[in-house]
Amino acid sequence: MPELAFNLDEPILPKAIASAAMTSGDYPYEDRYPRKAYEKELEALQIELVKLQAHLEDSGERVIVVFEGRDAAGKGGTIKRFREHMSPRRVPIVALPKPTDRQRGQWYYQRYVEQFPTAGEMVLFDRSWYNRGVVEPVMGFCTPEENEQFLDETPGFERQITRHGLKLFKFWLNIGREMQMKRFHDRRHDPLKGWKISPVDLAAIDRWDDYTKARDKMIEATHTDHAPWMVIRANDKRRARLNAIRTVLLGLNYPGKSKDAIGDTDPKIVGPGMDLLD
Repeated sequence: MPELAFNLDEPILPKAIASAAMTSGDYPYEDRYPRKAYEKELEALQIELVKLQAHLEDSGERVIVVFEGRDAAGKGGTIKRFREHMSPRRVPIVALPKPTDRQRGQWYYQRYVEQFPTAGEMVLFDRSWYNRGVVEPVMGFCTPEENEQFLDETPGFERQITRHGLKLFKFWLNIGREMQMKRFHDRRHDPLKGWKISPVDLAAIDRWDDYTKARDKMIEATHTDHAPWMVIRANDKRRARLNAIRTVLLGLNYPGKSKDAIGDTDPKIVGPGMDLLD
């Protein structure tokens, strides 16, 4: 990929990046989803999520939803819309900091398992055990041997999760390079969002290809029948949020489920495994 002229500190985003952002990464739409349609559909989906929460509490079923993706892919915003009208006590968000010295000496998956749902809960992971699949190897936070062990062991780990009755959804939110740059720039120059920029984010700008290779290797190794990856093209946050929620609702059964209210996912936006990756 050719280098793109980009200075995060410059107040004006280069026109080449701004104009290419939406369609970067072979994104299939040139414009954002209309706001009125988005808000109407989101409300209908959130009503379905409230129904789902009531069912989980009654049935004791357990659900895990994993959100992964490059920095600025929109994980936090999607999670926010998921839980906006659900109980934070029954639908906790898990975003773990870097491991402590004690945790580094434990079984790698242990600190994530401790956050798994009890009966009647849905847990939303804002990044997960898949840190070892992409971020850690790219940034040098784990050894190549640790990464290979993770890729080898994770399908079996997730088989145990699903065998014990937990429903597992795994989303990779995929954005184009220019879109990531645009979002970094927007954060850098927004006084309410500047805290979202970290040294790891800045390093990611120059390691795009390394992240791509690690992502592809991870998904190929851990996309299974019992725990499939669903890739969501996320240059347009509105379409990404709607399709993520629809995927979960369509994948679960609960009383009063309205398929008309849920609608269908967009095959141009969400698909299994490597199908939609650039």
